[in-house]
Formats: sequence, structure tokens, C-alpha cells
Amino acid sequence: MGDSFTVQITTKLVNRLAEDGDKLKKRTKKTKPKVHKKPQETQATKVDHHKPPSDWPIHAPMLLPVSPSPAQVSNAELDAIRSVLQESEKVVDKLQKHQENMAQEVTLKAKQLHDKEFKLPYQKPFPCLAERNACLECYKEYAKDSLKCASVVKTFADCARKARQLASSLS
Repeated sequence: MGDSFTVQITTKLVNRLAEDGDKLKKRTKKTKPKVHKKPQETQATKVDHHKPPSDWPIHAPMLLPVSPSPAQVSNAELDAIRSVLQESEKVVDKLQKHQENMAQEVTLKAKQLHDKEFKLPYQKPFPCLAERNACLECYKEYAKDSLKCASVVKTFADCARKARQLASSLS
């Protein structure tokens, strides 16, 4: 276990890891960065891109571009979810109010229909009802002497005659 080893990070490896990260994020469209051609380098200034610079320690970590932390992403997602929930609550409130209004309307219509169905149609009052009842009471009171009810019977007969005349003139 005392053997030491070195790890060499190449740009090819970095690009491959970046592509794998993009695949994980499910990006469908990948844009390639524009590569500007540099003037040809001389042997003295030429840099080997496959090896890290000599002043780097071998064990130094390579810094990659910083992406938003999961906490930041989750906060943004939570905010989006909260706004959607607030909108949903508003829609639910509107629907509940609409449902209450509809229930009131249905209850009112049902009551109106019930009243129409079970309401007796307008009945014309029986003509001379009071006079008729007075005659019946008189006959009950004077069952053995019905002549005492002659004036009440005459009033009832006059009322009945007027009602017949009125009915014949209307039709």
C-alpha cells in the first residue's frame, strides 16, 4: 500500500465528463463551443494539452465550472411549486363559490317547482257560503220548528239568485 500513483486529468476526460453530466440533465440540444484558431505555436511556446502544467501539484483537484447548488435549485423549485399551489387554491376557491351559487339556484328552482306542483289551483269561492252555513245552523237549532228559519232561507235564496245572474252574464 505504500505505492504512490498519479492521476492525469486530460481535457478529453473533462469534456467526456461534461458530456455525461449534460446527458444526465437530459439536454436535448448540445451546442459546441466555437474554437478560434490560434496562430501556430512555436516549439518553445507549445503546450501539451494532455498534461497539466508542470507547476501544478499532481494531487491538486481540477476546478470545474460551478453550477447552482442543489439547495438553490430546490429553493427555486419550491418557489415555483408554491406559486402553482397558490394559483390552484384560488381556482379551488372560485369553484367552491360557483358550486355554492349553483346549489342555491338548484334549491330555489326545486322549491319553485315543488310549490307549483303541489299548490292547489285557484278555486273560485263558493257563492253564498256564509248564507248557506247560516241556514244549516238554523235548521240544526230549530229542527222541530223549521219555520223560524224562513228569513235566513230567504236571504240564502236571494244570494243564490244573484250568483246565478252574475254567472250567466259573464259567460
